[in-house]
Amino acid sequence: MSVKIEDRPIEIVREEVIDQLVMNYSHGKLSYEAFERRLDQAMESNSNEVISALAEDLDLVVDKEYVEKKKQDFFFSCDNEETESVEHLVNIFGGSNRSGAWKVAKEIRSVSIFGGSSIDFSDVKFSKKEVKVKVFCLFGGDNIYVPEHVNVISKAFCIFGGVNNSTSSNASVDAPTIIIEGIVIFGGVNIRIKRTIKEKFAAFADDLKKMFS
Repeated sequence: MSVKIEDRPIEIVREEVIDQLVMNYSHGKLSYEAFERRLDQAMESNSNEVISALAEDLDLVVDKEYVEKKKQDFFFSCDNEETESVEHLVNIFGGSNRSGAWKVAKEIRSVSIFGGSSIDFSDVKFSKKEVKVKVFCLFGGDNIYVPEHVNVISKAFCIFGGVNNSTSSNASVDAPTIIIEGIVIFGGVNIRIKRTIKEKFAAFADDLKKMFS
């Protein structure tokens, strides 16, 4: 006998329904407008019954190919391969941008004096579950972008400056942890999510649609 829908964990119900929405949209069973509307409802609702009803008329279910593609795009893995111990970013009266698909060093040291850096962890490959970002900002600032559901700990010491951490605080214990520490003087460090989980699902669905077309 199956468990009643109202008694199932809501996050599992939500994930199953979103997977069905993505699967059916990518195979042309749903218009983009319907997919976006239902995805919004699935992400925002706190009712198992409401969420489950969003996929009642959809006949396609996830297959092995979908599961493997989702693992590549959504799940963090720490391969424990050897990588650089320390990576330096030095910006004096200038700036730099570290982004794209890059392998994260165990420690990143960023020095910004009358300048700044942009460090984007959105598409990186983690070699360790814990990464330290040591900052020194003097009349400068750093922008740090992280994926949703990554643990972020801020320990920076500020003098006439500040750290703005707008990331979520409910990441999984299995997710990588980014520790930001250092000194900020007459400057600032902004830590924020570049792409929400909804935006990531939408991009994932579009990629699948192109693949299946």
